[in-house]
Amino acid sequence: MAKKLAVIETNRCVACGACENECPFGAVAVFGGCYAVVNPDKCVGCGKCAKICPACIIEVKERATL
Repeated sequence: MAKKLAVIETNRCVACGACENECPFGAVAVFGGCYAVVNPDKCVGCGKCAKICPACIIEVKERATL
């Protein structure tokens, strides 16, 4: 399992889908057109979603601190 994980502030998410489109592992999905969620089983913590997020609400964290 990856040591890092993307964490999304769902209450601030604008559901634009940029992170979902950018993730090469299919770990991010926009849920119900309301906010994005991360599948921790697929996320490798690469940070591509965080870099593309126009709202800057995705942070890559160490899994041990979650």
